[in-house]
Amino acid sequence: MPTAAFPAEVRPGSVAAMPLPLGGYGACQVASVAPDSALVHLLDWYSAETPTLAQLAGAGPLRLDHHAHDGRPDGVGVFAHHPVPPDFTWLGVQPVRPEVSTTPNGYAEWLYLPRQVVAQRRWERLPAASKAAYRAGAGRGPVRVNLGGQPAEMGAGVGQLDLTRSPLVPTSGDVRWAGLDALPRCTTLFWSGPDRGLSDFLATRPMISYLGWRDAPPEVNLGDSGLTDLALSGSDLRTVRLPPELLGLTLLGGLPRTVLVAERGRWLDLTAEVPAVPAPLPEGLRAVRHLVLRGDGVILAAPLGVLTELETLSISWQKPPGRLVDPDAMASLHRLHTLRLGNAYGCDAATLPDLPRLRRLEVDGLPRSVVAPLKARYRNTEVGLTVRGAKADTWLAANVGNPFRDWVDDDPRGGAAACRAYAAALRAVDRLPTDHPSRTGEVERILKTLVDALNRADEKYGLIDTVNREEAGDAFAGLARRAGVPAEQADSWFDEWRDF
Repeated sequence: MPTAAFPAEVRPGSVAAMPLPLGGYGACQVASVAPDSALVHLLDWYSAETPTLAQLAGAGPLRLDHHAHDGRPDGVGVFAHHPVPPDFTWLGVQPVRPEVSTTPNGYAEWLYLPRQVVAQRRWERLPAASKAAYRAGAGRGPVRVNLGGQPAEMGAGVGQLDLTRSPLVPTSGDVRWAGLDALPRCTTLFWSGPDRGLSDFLATRPMISYLGWRDAPPEVNLGDSGLTDLALSGSDLRTVRLPPELLGLTLLGGLPRTVLVAERGRWLDLTAEVPAVPAPLPEGLRAVRHLVLRGDGVILAAPLGVLTELETLSISWQKPPGRLVDPDAMASLHRLHTLRLGNAYGCDAATLPDLPRLRRLEVDGLPRSVVAPLKARYRNTEVGLTVRGAKADTWLAANVGNPFRDWVDDDPRGGAAACRAYAAALRAVDRLPTDHPSRTGEVERILKTLVDALNRADEKYGLIDTVNREEAGDAFAGLARRAGVPAEQADSWFDEWRDF
């Protein structure tokens, strides 16, 4: 994309103050601007208030050394199509330090930058012994891990550990959590079921920053942990106490009745799956500024009306028709500047109310007939509109429920082939008699025919990347479940038959 996609303030030497998650300000500087991207580096700065350009004159590049970073003043590439956050304050231009890298260490969006400042500040507060053990763990050989179940030997550099079905964990009684000290580089845990001492353990191990907890008990107390990110699900979540430095919260399958968190969730990036009849958002989360909402074919907008601090909102429908009910409830979102809609096939140009602060609207997946009226509505306004994945209305009528429908955006012919293969498999499964003696063999044949078709499509069109592989697995599992195939058998077949 052309450099003109950047605001005028983004030019070599430009300095911006960045509000940080958890409060305060950091700063960054644009080192160079290319036709499609800018090279940006962080400045070694933190202050409680917005800094001035004069204050930043002596600030050198921030040298990240948290986790795997090596202390170099690396820069990050930001593509022109990634919008600059509206709360970045551009202060002016100052010379770029000669020690700053002239090539990016990687590419990311702008919001990656303030998160890195927070990560570095968090690292600096960790116990010296924990950091030393983390670094030493990279060079150690296999270690023996004993949590009270079946001990196992694994690499000392393991960064994440899934304990949801692990023989490491005893089937009952206490878990020997201290056994995880053998894995000093483990920062991510996955857990399922009752607490069994997990919360107390996390309170003593601040190096662990991410927890995925399924089937959690009604009362969850993680307030003394050092977690920065949490994914939580439970059928009867009542009270959840969150740690003070939590930045990302994902709630799957329902909302807790009570959430205890600093400043009513002001610093959280919240992701929530909503049921067909959503519960009211807990009082403790009503100051969130960033929300990702996922639901099935119909999502009610009414619960959003209380989120008056909301600044960015993403709504994604997982199933058709992709319809938003009571969208006028969003009219109270006076601070909302960015809105993203995914699989919005049931929405039209008049769906959204007028949002006075809206500056960016992204819609991915909608009928082609809606595109022109939508562009007309926002033409000559301050709203930057991006539309992707528009599909012909007649094609959508036949394929809106097909899990591979969006593959046509990557490759029209390959995506259409995948859609046809899935539709044929679905028809074949639904035609099978429920009690026929040969049903099991027929189901296997139908499912293998689907995977064979996907193998051919991938071989011919190079269609299936990591994301599409996961979508193919989910679609296959859903079809197998519909046919009555046990999940373990379906997983085995899919892994055995696929070439992608």
